[in-house]
Amino acid sequence: MSVANVYYAQALLDRLASDFSISHAAIGGVLTATQLGCALALLLLVPLGDLVERRKLMLVQMVLLVGALVLVGVAQSAAMLMAAMLLTGLLGTAMTQGLIAYAASASAPGERGQAVGATQGGVFLGLLLARVVAGTISDVSGWRSVYLCSAAAMILLAFPIAKRLPRLPLAQPYMPYPSLLASMFVLLRRHRTLQIRGTLALLMFAAFNVFWSALVLVLSAPPYRYSHSMIGAFGLVGALGALVATDAGRLADRGLERQTSLLALLLLLLAWLPLSMMTLSLWMLVAGIVLLDAGGQAIHVTNQGMIFRSNPDAHGRLVGAYMLFYAVGSGAGAIGATMVHARAGWIGVCGLGAAISLLALLFWAATYRCIPGKAAS
Repeated sequence: MSVANVYYAQALLDRLASDFSISHAAIGGVLTATQLGCALALLLLVPLGDLVERRKLMLVQMVLLVGALVLVGVAQSAAMLMAAMLLTGLLGTAMTQGLIAYAASASAPGERGQAVGATQGGVFLGLLLARVVAGTISDVSGWRSVYLCSAAAMILLAFPIAKRLPRLPLAQPYMPYPSLLASMFVLLRRHRTLQIRGTLALLMFAAFNVFWSALVLVLSAPPYRYSHSMIGAFGLVGALGALVATDAGRLADRGLERQTSLLALLLLLLAWLPLSMMTLSLWMLVAGIVLLDAGGQAIHVTNQGMIFRSNPDAHGRLVGAYMLFYAVGSGAGAIGATMVHARAGWIGVCGLGAAISLLALLFWAATYRCIPGKAAS
């Protein structure tokens, strides 16, 4: 539910472009604003989980997120929309990554990858089902209702978080907030696993968002002219990829990251072949979505399992630093997809996604021996 707020806009780009008089080539800026909010959350808010009791922190963030969602729902100008989307990305990301770090901290060391995989499976479902929810609600009562309904849902979810999640002790002594932020960059500079797996995440999320950001522009236009609920239903197909999450985490716990990563990256690259043949049959689109989401989810869970295992006392800062790569990749993929689609159509979008996926595979091949310890076994 938290991460869905960040991705509702992907299913609504054409309506936002129409209502706010933004060209299709520039409408990707809405997603980029959201991803900028994600990046700020990872820099400024997510590390707070190592400093402030996580349950209390998430409740405060949830209240603020409700305000941001209401602001999107009542936006009257493009500037107001962009600002509200930035805040939604900021607070939605802080909530989501705080929950993942909470799961990692609450689990036993030998089950951490599996626990993160299960939690990440929920995140991945939210990411994909956001398009279904947004498409269905917008077809019935307009795109603004998507954000207002989500605000109401977040208020309801605050109660089980407050009552059901146990308090977790902080893993380290108190340190000043500026020192906490500075230590995240120290981790980023010194942490070889974080550097390598973060770069893989950047490329993977760029490829992932190239596809999902352009799909609504293609399927809402001739010859398809699908409704938003029909377009969003393709997210249900992608949800099959979330089933890979727990298995990928379990393999990471057993030290099989190398094999899992190779398979995941091959699936990511292979996906673009059936996706490029979407005009011949929508079954090709379905096959491509399953391959793309399965590969992307497996590499993401493997990345997180490896990174969390390396330093159990800094989960908040590690997830913040790692997801910075994600935010950069997602924002670049979204704006790149809309620009390429405006100039080269769907084939150009698939060419861009395949090139990024190939680059990810080549980078992994060049660096997988550089990660020490169990991760390289």
